[in-house]
Amino acid sequence: MKLSVAIAAENASSDAFVVFRGIEESIKKAANLGYDGVELALKNPKEINKNDLKRMLSNNNMEVSAISSGQVWAARKLCFTESDKYKRLELKDTFCQFIDLASDFGQLVNIGRTRGSIDNKDPNDAKQLFLDMAGELSDYAGKRGVDLILEPVNRYEIDFVNNLDQCAEIIELVNKPNFKMMPDVFHMNIEDSKIGEALIKHANYIEYIHFASSNRIALGEGHLDWNEIFTSLNEIRYKGWTTVEILPYPTPEIAAKKSIDFIKANFGQYYQK
Repeated sequence: MKLSVAIAAENASSDAFVVFRGIEESIKKAANLGYDGVELALKNPKEINKNDLKRMLSNNNMEVSAISSGQVWAARKLCFTESDKYKRLELKDTFCQFIDLASDFGQLVNIGRTRGSIDNKDPNDAKQLFLDMAGELSDYAGKRGVDLILEPVNRYEIDFVNNLDQCAEIIELVNKPNFKMMPDVFHMNIEDSKIGEALIKHANYIEYIHFASSNRIALGEGHLDWNEIFTSLNEIRYKGWTTVEILPYPTPEIAAKKSIDFIKANFGQYYQK
């Protein structure tokens, strides 16, 4: 496995789930702490220049683990279940640009809260809106060697695709080889009865994982059974990225350091540069 940390631009939304802000400085900080890469949480593809990003990564011996899209919903209110055709076109254009960026950096684009909600829609209509967008974007991404990764999010944040079973059903309906699953153990702690069992059950779909404690702060601070989590990941021979996506409490630096120190002290044998 490789370990990364979620970062964003300096002007990221206040509710963006990232540890560090300011792309260049965040990459330096993550590298100095021993992370292997960074997850880029972007609300707009124009927030980053490819040549600048390549230089920043090269200078710090770092990689991009994935492009995260949560701010597309949080800051711009664009989502897959939107019915307005102009907003759908805007979302599609944004994701295509994310996919273009990911083709050079990470080859993964996350779909979190940007998948949208059901709200007052007919559930079948909302699902079909999602499936139509997911299918089109998967085809576009497939030609560029990029996978789309759907993240189940707990019921208190959204009302559509909350647990791994529901995510697997959607993946089967999308039916594209590059449309995969992205579990987040924080959400799993709320929605999946047994984290380890759920990870093992859906091993064939899992492409990427988010780490956070049960209270969304530094790893090791909550009540998650990390032995169960790592035992299951070892059983399924997971070799992908695990990304720390936590609240920057009490400070970004302390939160990021506590998290990597906890992981490497207790489960360092699972990671390799």
